[in-house]
Amino acid sequence: MSKQAISTPLAPAAIGPYSQAIRSGNLIFLSGQIPLDPKTGEIVEGDAAVQTARVLQNLSAILEAAGSSMGQALKTTVYLKDLADFAMMNEVYARFFGDNPPARATVEVARLPRNVSVEIDLIAEVEG
Repeated sequence: MSKQAISTPLAPAAIGPYSQAIRSGNLIFLSGQIPLDPKTGEIVEGDAAVQTARVLQNLSAILEAAGSSMGQALKTTVYLKDLADFAMMNEVYARFFGDNPPARATVEVARLPRNVSVEIDLIAEVEG
């Protein structure tokens, strides 16, 4: 199978030696996104709900660039700096995925890049 890097200016540029996403066959693997504003490159200030919304908007933009959508997400991993933020994150998360959400793991971590509250990575299917 071939491997194709996916990139869009509508999501934050990679800040290290990685791709925003990689497509292989009918699958797309999205790197973890943190709440960076793609226009400014700055962290979106706010609580875990505000940061989760920005993260999911970034993921959605990358999926669209790959010809996919949040509705085709198969699996996510949510990394929270504080598991006490789970309910806030979960409420926003539910709005992005609706009635048929992907499989998910949620873990509390000691620290995230740029000291943000949340990071999410995602695997999705791409048609064709």
